[in-house]
Amino acid sequence: MIVTSATTRVDAPERAPRRRIKTPHKRAIIALVAPFLVLFALFYALPVAYAVWESLLVVQRDGTFGPATEVFGGLQQYALVFQDQAFWGSVGRVLLFGVVQVPVMLGLALVFALLLDSPLVKGKRFFRLAYFVPYAVPGVIAAIMWGFLFSPNLSPFSALTKAVPFLGADLVLWSIANVVTWVYVGYNMLIIYSALLAVPQEIYEAARLDGAGQFRMAWSIKIPIVRPAILMTAVFSIIGTLQLLAEPQVFASFSSAVTSTYTPNMTIYATSSLPNYNLAAAFSVVLALATFILSFTFLKVTQRKGQDA
Repeated sequence: MIVTSATTRVDAPERAPRRRIKTPHKRAIIALVAPFLVLFALFYALPVAYAVWESLLVVQRDGTFGPATEVFGGLQQYALVFQDQAFWGSVGRVLLFGVVQVPVMLGLALVFALLLDSPLVKGKRFFRLAYFVPYAVPGVIAAIMWGFLFSPNLSPFSALTKAVPFLGADLVLWSIANVVTWVYVGYNMLIIYSALLAVPQEIYEAARLDGAGQFRMAWSIKIPIVRPAILMTAVFSIIGTLQLLAEPQVFASFSSAVTSTYTPNMTIYATSSLPNYNLAAAFSVVLALATFILSFTFLKVTQRKGQDA
């Protein structure tokens, strides 16, 4: 006789349905975030989208004196942008400006921040305020002030300004760089100095026990720790360099070497004043993309070098 054993089927336990985690204070979060989102959409997203749309339009006329109408032109305005030698000459000029001015400015900001963080320096409150005060001066006012100081006929140092053509074609770019450096060194110094204040004091005490001096601690401890702050100020400076407008526009009233197409933003402003809003919008879009690519590339290169180190 064959006896067959009955097998009992055991079903796998069913998983309990996931409960949705309720976000507490959802209405309060929406109420707090909504003002930012509204302002961001009205004053950033919509203007950018409108500029992109304007750059895709061209103006047509029915006959010589017919009414002007805007029609979709595709990439016609962008073709004109890449053919404009004055615009690309201004881009090259500000890139040269940035290659020299940005490292000098950030180097001074780093030195000032290290001096303020050093226990050997007295009167830190005074020097911190003295370094930061130029940033409180609006860029236009600073440019007017330095323009008068560089002008041969208006400067109180006329003997120097007549001997050295600060407003000449060869030096006016670096005179503008002097104004930008004077204004923004204190701002960048404050960012780096804030990063230094966040460094735990135990690290410095351990370095002193190992016999490290102030210079050694600055080079081997402080600078590597504040590297992210330096990179952040460098990105801000690159963006600001490509957006240079106020200082050269003021210097145009002091020097004939500063033309209406001296910087990319001055080219855009002059083009929109013709008026040719569509071409100016195309210039703006190309400049924004160039700024993004340059900043993104700089971040990637510096991050890769940091990982390799």
